[in-house]
Amino acid sequence: MTGTVPTRATIEAAHALVKPYIHHTPVFTSQFLNELSGAELYFKCENLQKIGAFKARGGLNAVLSLSAEQLANGVITHSSGNHAQAIAFSAQKVGAKCYIVMPDNSPKVKIAAVEGYGATITFCKNTPEDRQGTVDEIVARTGATFIHPFNNYEVITGQATAAKELIEDLTVTLDAIIAPVGGGGLLSGTALSAKYFSPHTQVYAGEPEGAADAVLSFRSDKIEKAPYVNTIADGLLTYLGDKTFPIIKAEVTDIFTVSDEEIIQAMRYLWERMKIVVEPSGAVSTAAVLKNKAVFEGKKVGIIISGGNVDLGRLPF
Repeated sequence: MTGTVPTRATIEAAHALVKPYIHHTPVFTSQFLNELSGAELYFKCENLQKIGAFKARGGLNAVLSLSAEQLANGVITHSSGNHAQAIAFSAQKVGAKCYIVMPDNSPKVKIAAVEGYGATITFCKNTPEDRQGTVDEIVARTGATFIHPFNNYEVITGQATAAKELIEDLTVTLDAIIAPVGGGGLLSGTALSAKYFSPHTQVYAGEPEGAADAVLSFRSDKIEKAPYVNTIADGLLTYLGDKTFPIIKAEVTDIFTVSDEEIIQAMRYLWERMKIVVEPSGAVSTAAVLKNKAVFEGKKVGIIISGGNVDLGRLPF
């Protein structure tokens, strides 16, 4: 592990490292959503990624970067689902034991997927403090190597490869890229890829109103906790880390909040018009673009659809 802010060279190296294990996901367009937004939209479909989310990239880069000694007692993380799947999937690839701490209200589809990769799951209450406390207990008992869901430079570097692909796959130069933000692993990685591979491109984020810590942090210049935490976008229920926040503060242009109603409407458009399965967290970027038409109108905009792991028995429409 490098333990340093990702560079152009480390992002390129991470991409080479994870490529054999991931899908090079497609970029879709939608005439309907172009007309609705007044912009030229390019959707990077990480809902079609291995394990159903971009998290496979960061999880793989982190696990594949560990030494044999670090892997000997297994790996551990805490996650509501997508990073959990990513680490379980990655551990399976290298033959390492895997321990996952999941909130007790995690979607069943995500729990089942983690179990399917052979990981040992421990449930906890859905707060950052409970997640980390449970992890610490298991690490003390097993000696497993902890891989943080977002506040880890190898994870951030791996997540950066999604925007790198998006930029390289297009024949046009994007005016903007927008990603959802929870802990900031995807957003900080996206911002760094834009900086290195498409300096003209501005980076934005979408965040649920019910977990609006990143926008508070962005405005106040210090890591803040959300005043309340309640959103359908369960994958974004966390706050920024001391590794992700400085990158976001330096490289991101702005963060926009969206309501659950706006997230559900965007999710519905993506399902109905683009025929793709997108989870609520994955629809946040689209919702933010549709809400802030004045910002994106007339521009070429890359939208990262972060995941598609939705519980079909609990659809919001």
